[in-house]
Amino acid sequence: MSILSFPLRPACWRQCVAAAVLLAGALGQASHAAAPRNEGNRPFDKTLPFAVQPVATFDMPWALAFLPDGRMLVTEKTGHLYIVTAQGRKQEIKGVPAVTYSGQNGLLDVALSPTWKDDGMIYLTYVEAGDGANLALARARLDQEGSTLRDLRVIWRATPDGDKSGGGLGGQPGGIIAFSPDGRYLFLTSGDRMRPRTAQDPKLPLGKVLRIFPDGRVPPDNPWAREGGARALMWSTGHRNPYGLAYAPDGKLWLHEMGPMGGDELNLVQAGKNYGWPVVSYGDNYNGTPIPRPPTHPEFQEPVLYWTPVIAPAGLTFYQGKMFPQWEGSAFIGALRSQALVRVSFDGQGGAREENRWNMGARIRDVAEGPDGALWLLEDSSEGRLLRLTPGP
Repeated sequence: MSILSFPLRPACWRQCVAAAVLLAGALGQASHAAAPRNEGNRPFDKTLPFAVQPVATFDMPWALAFLPDGRMLVTEKTGHLYIVTAQGRKQEIKGVPAVTYSGQNGLLDVALSPTWKDDGMIYLTYVEAGDGANLALARARLDQEGSTLRDLRVIWRATPDGDKSGGGLGGQPGGIIAFSPDGRYLFLTSGDRMRPRTAQDPKLPLGKVLRIFPDGRVPPDNPWAREGGARALMWSTGHRNPYGLAYAPDGKLWLHEMGPMGGDELNLVQAGKNYGWPVVSYGDNYNGTPIPRPPTHPEFQEPVLYWTPVIAPAGLTFYQGKMFPQWEGSAFIGALRSQALVRVSFDGQGGAREENRWNMGARIRDVAEGPDGALWLLEDSSEGRLLRLTPGP
């Protein structure tokens, strides 16, 4: 029998209606916060919907960024930076800082200043040479000839770097740069350096997404700006190994990170949120011991989707070009372990799903959209190719 069948006094009626509204709201929130999708077992698509053109070859390339004139800046993890034409002509740039090159460490990301036309500045992340081997963020001016970096200055480094007793510095440095659409803020991923507990340590910058002004200053509206120190720069916490960070066309900031044995994640990054590593994961430890799953700790933010088994995501871009209009708004992710290019679509309500997985036959380290709408990929190897993807088989 419906509650409306009973005669109710006005006060009780108001209470019942209020309770019904609260219940409906709670149910609505629960249905909106859908369980994350596991996309780990998705097979490769049978055919490639694009032509693949090799353009140039590099020694362990890591990142690329486009200049307004269509040339590219390409980093090699070994410590080299090149300016490259769309036809593949390379010129090495001098003045690059010394790096520690070992395993996952070396020269990492490169990004243009939002005010590039006025200042000619570029930003680099790298693992510094020397005993500290900290992740560093520096900016420098590229001279008019495109041959030398001038006035290089480190604007942030990951100090203190935490406990080294667990086996040295480790890899997993993070180091991905993303500027906010208005150019006012720089976001930076900082990995846990294979010391998982650091991701939950409020005194250490490891395992975090940081938010700073482009000159290195602390934005006063950061979640913990008043606490000072490393905490003041933190935007989100509880990350493991984030090698992808980018803004979607709708202004949302997305991040992907590698899980342990399973549990790669795609996360919607929000101010002040904790994403749970290493307390929870959709993967397990490499020795086979289980890790509690995210639903057991509702205080942590869940991923939107995850991959078990892993794809080892690297590189992230949102497509907004005209060469592949059917993919407008999709995210493209390189995959190291699965040697693939992955396309993810979004539903506009905070949900996402993997739509395509194309077998590229090589570990894909970075992916970017060119000025003409072509997709560009970097292979992760000592003879890693720069590839241009255009419509057609």
